[in-house]
Amino acid sequence: MKFSYWEHKTWFANVDFTVVGSGIVGLSCALFLKQKHPKSKILVLERGLLPQGASTKNAGFACFGSISEILADLKKHSEREVQELVKNRFEGIQLLRSILGDETLGFKQHGGHEVFLNDAQELYEACIEKMDAINGLLEPVFKGKVFQETKNAFRFKKVKEKYVTHVLEGQIDTGSMMNGLMQLCVSKGIMILNGIEVKQLEEHGKGVSVSANDFEFMTGKAFVATNGFASKILNGYGVKPARAQVLITHPIPNLKIKGTFHLEEGYYYFRNIDNRILLGGGRNLDIMGEETAEMGETELIQNKLENLLKEVILPNTPIEIAQRWSGIMGVGNQKTPIIEQVSTNIFCGIRLGGMGVALGSAVGKDLAGFA
Repeated sequence: MKFSYWEHKTWFANVDFTVVGSGIVGLSCALFLKQKHPKSKILVLERGLLPQGASTKNAGFACFGSISEILADLKKHSEREVQELVKNRFEGIQLLRSILGDETLGFKQHGGHEVFLNDAQELYEACIEKMDAINGLLEPVFKGKVFQETKNAFRFKKVKEKYVTHVLEGQIDTGSMMNGLMQLCVSKGIMILNGIEVKQLEEHGKGVSVSANDFEFMTGKAFVATNGFASKILNGYGVKPARAQVLITHPIPNLKIKGTFHLEEGYYYFRNIDNRILLGGGRNLDIMGEETAEMGETELIQNKLENLLKEVILPNTPIEIAQRWSGIMGVGNQKTPIIEQVSTNIFCGIRLGGMGVALGSAVGKDLAGFA
């Protein structure tokens, strides 16, 4: 590709910072770079028409981990590590709210409920038994006891008569959030270019050579914020792609369900939005098969989601599916994000473990701290 003098001068000459990926982490990183270096020239590159990972495709949960997720985490992490994980998620949501404001975010604090299927007796009993201990562990984070038992007020079927509710969890409008971040970046003079896939980053003198599509340019520093796609640019970081499949119904008259809901250690999740039910998950049905960076849906998982919708969430209610889609998360052996210096002038903020909404803005801020 050959650029005109004007194109090269305006977009690709004298670039101080290049951010790869225009999701929550990438745009937040760009904003904090601009705050730290107001006169800098910042370029954000995105391979898709819209962010191609999970930032515009997630379910819009402002969550910190359901009680069964936390119990599962305690099998792999110390209490101190789990407390820190939850603290980072909580503070990340507060940071995101402070950046955009609740109106732009569409933030509504209806609470987050873990629902237990009737055949999950062992898991249910473990969560009830450990609830006081988990509340005690997390009290320094939330300044109170956030998990409590609540009745099955929404009359889901084939479930236990009580949920375990996190009273501080909420929901956001994912599209409004990302549009708000994009507009804020543009208002600060940050340039965002779509349809540009970065193939390689290479240290070159006092900067970085960026190879993208069929052209190259130089930048002072490069920040990789591509999460589940990071292995295409970076080697040796052990971040695997994890596809999450989602469906949403057509509007349902007199829908009473309100809040965010988790099932089976967070592998399934649903919520209300615009008088519809959005339902996602099922990766646990085919872990290996869903370790893919390819968008798409499978019959196995979509059938399971529809069965949950018709048998558990909205039994005896006429339902039509309006849309189906998928997003790509970045996961690994640990749930803590990787925020590291890759080389002299290349840095990364990746492996958000399905908690991009909660962690993304904070990871972006920390990533900008390298500049």
